[in-house]
Formats: sequence, structure tokens, C-alpha cells
Amino acid sequence: MLVDGITYAHEHTTIDLSSLKKTEDTNLNTFEETIEEFKNLYDKGVRNIIDVTVRGMKRNPSYVKKVAEATGINIVQSTGWYQDKFLPDYIESKSVDELADVMVEDITVGLDDSGVKAQLIGEIGTSKNEMTEKEKKVFEAAVIAHKKTGVPITTHATLGTYGREQVAFFKSHGVDLKKVVIGHVDLTGDAEYVLSLLREGVYVEFDTVGKENYMPDKTRVEMLKRIESEGYVEKVFLSMDITRRSHLKAFNGMGYDYLLDIFVPMMKENGVSETFIQNMLVNNPKRFFK
Repeated sequence: MLVDGITYAHEHTTIDLSSLKKTEDTNLNTFEETIEEFKNLYDKGVRNIIDVTVRGMKRNPSYVKKVAEATGINIVQSTGWYQDKFLPDYIESKSVDELADVMVEDITVGLDDSGVKAQLIGEIGTSKNEMTEKEKKVFEAAVIAHKKTGVPITTHATLGTYGREQVAFFKSHGVDLKKVVIGHVDLTGDAEYVLSLLREGVYVEFDTVGKENYMPDKTRVEMLKRIESEGYVEKVFLSMDITRRSHLKAFNGMGYDYLLDIFVPMMKENGVSETFIQNMLVNNPKRFFK
């Protein structure tokens, strides 16, 4: 599924959250600027981007396919639905089995008319400190689709919350936790919390690197040092979760290469080992997405 090289494990090639956010900044539909940034990433050794844009985010599989073709980056696409505020009305009317069938079709037949098959379920989401009834329905459908196809699951944990409950849900439904990654855990700022997830056997993502308005990167680094000291160097991914035009360099943002040019040196300067960094960027995602 992945090719040799660096993987950004949680990104959005294009995404539109403006219906709720009420700002065009959250309509990331910047084809040429995205291609320029991805080509720059390719030059720095990035070979895989995991695109977790699902229904409710105005996913556009053909657009993503064109970006992949133009840049040489292997972009893995996904299926599912996001968190409650972005769930379409039919989530309530369709059965869990019907929702699962939609995901299975995305995986086995393809996403819309793009000719691209989904290789991942998610990001399926929970709200801050809770799983709503509609979100539970999506999670139940995701479990069915996962068991039918074997593709892994990635989650959205709003501000890093409700991760333990997500893990408990998957355990209670007999999901192999080695096929699950819990997203946005860096936003908790709590290394012990993250370790409690890792001890259950799931993977986790520090996937909002550079978003210092949510959490200082220095805190992320200190959390990673603690995780490394406990030996969980094979269970963490890195990414930036860029969702806004203003995140891109063309719009005076930090750009996708912030992770490699700023955050990686910060980790090295503060004692995170080269082995752990290489694992997070290359080896761990390749093991998970095999």
C-alpha cells in the first residue's frame, strides 16, 4: 500500500468545512498551490500521504488522484464519515448494515467514479468528550466494513478527547487493535493519557504538528520523549492535518514542510532519537498500512 519513503499519516488534499466554519479559509480547494507544496515534499523524501477526507467534508477522489499523478506522491484515500456536526441526514435513516455496505463498496469497487479504491476507513469521529448516537452508528458500520475487508481504521478524537472510549469500543467489538490508529492525541498535552492508549495496543497520531494555537510544539516534543522512554517507538505516526488555505505557504502559512524543516530539528535538539523519528515518519506507517 505504501512505497518506501516518508509518510504524512493524516492529511487532506482538499477539504471543505466552510458550511459549519463559515469561512472560505476552510475550503481547501487550491489545486495549483497544493501541487507546488506536494512537489516540494517529494523533493524532501515524502512518498506517501494518507488522505482522510471522507463524506461530509466534500471529498473529491478524482481531484486527489490528479494531485497524486501531478506530484508523484502516493496518496492513500479513505472511506467513512466524520464527526456529528458534519454527518449527512441519511445517517439517521440508513441502517448500520447499509452504511457498512457503502464503505465496503468504496473499498472493493472504488470511490465515486475515480477508479480509486479506498484503502482506509476514517477519519471516523467522536465529538468532544462524547460519542453521539449518530457517531456510534458510524463506528458500528466501520467495524463491520473493517471485518469484511481487513482495511485499517483511523479516528478523529476531537481535541484528543474520548480516545480511551474509542479503544474500549473497538475492543468490545472484537477489532484487532493493531489495525486501529487514534487521531489527534497530541492535542491532549498529556503523555500519560497517550501511554494509556498505547498500552492497549493501538497506534496513535501526533497529527496536528505546527498548530501551536492548539498546543505548543514544545509540549508535543516533551510528550514524545516520554513515550520514547516507555519504549513505544513503533506505535506513533506524525502529520500536520492541514485543512485551511491559510496553512499553505502561498497564503502566508507554515506549509506542509514545517514538519520536516522545523519540527524534526526541534525533536532532535530536545533529545528525541533519530531511530524514533525515522520510525514515526517511515517505518511505523509502513507497518500499519501493509
